[in-house]
Amino acid sequence: MRGSALLAIPLALVFFPAVQAQQVTHPQPQQQSPANANPSAAASPQLTPRQSAELRGDVLMARKEFAQAVVAYEQIIADTPKDAIVLNKIGVAYQELGDLNRSARFYKKAMKADKNFASPINNLGTIEYEKKRYGRAISLYNKAANLKIDLSTIYSNLGYAYFANKEYPQAMETFAKALELDPTIFDHKGGAGSIIQQRTTTDPGLFSFFVAKQYASMGDAERTAHYLKLARDDGYANFLSARTDPAFAKVIKDPRVQEVLQAPPSYLNDAKKTSPD
Repeated sequence: MRGSALLAIPLALVFFPAVQAQQVTHPQPQQQSPANANPSAAASPQLTPRQSAELRGDVLMARKEFAQAVVAYEQIIADTPKDAIVLNKIGVAYQELGDLNRSARFYKKAMKADKNFASPINNLGTIEYEKKRYGRAISLYNKAANLKIDLSTIYSNLGYAYFANKEYPQAMETFAKALELDPTIFDHKGGAGSIIQQRTTTDPGLFSFFVAKQYASMGDAERTAHYLKLARDDGYANFLSARTDPAFAKVIKDPRVQEVLQAPPSYLNDAKKTSPD
């Protein structure tokens, strides 16, 4: 988690529905149906130019070739300038390229094209977060959450923003909602997708301790131990408070948790070495 970059929910590379199987009546032996003469033609529907361009852009995004993906997506925008889905994807590509201002412009275009599309609202929130405008990020995340689409990612992002804004009770409450919807939300790894998941934090040690506490309350000892270790290694000063914190009661006796708590934090050892006699 520390030093990690923005993550995004992985792209589904095909966005059009699969062709449903049709019931086939078998011809007499002396007859030959066109489908039987060329079975591959019947099995593979032809892509429209738009579908081909979007698929090409999605593949390029998955390969992290973001500049080329923009070129592919812009072929669609040339014909349908109010395609909210593609406008949002161009915004993601520019964000991955580090061009936050241009990315924001495309997110705003996508929001204008479809006011009920949560992804660009959330994604614009991640830009405000990167610019340390946490209040604006919170407002955008809440707006996206009201659309009730992909709430686990949005609640996770909202929790990060509350945490960065030092609104810790709200952060804990929001992280709990995210974990209730998806207990693996903090484990996600993937390439650029259509909705950005924030994964950087202003205080890695405290953040990891908060996450450990959430997993402890859920009885997930394995993840509790993992995030306690991160909190310890990132120098969270009150790391050992987990021994007596009631939030850890469900998992405190688990050997994995005990192993982490019994290993003295390196920064405490350093403090002892430098302290006067």
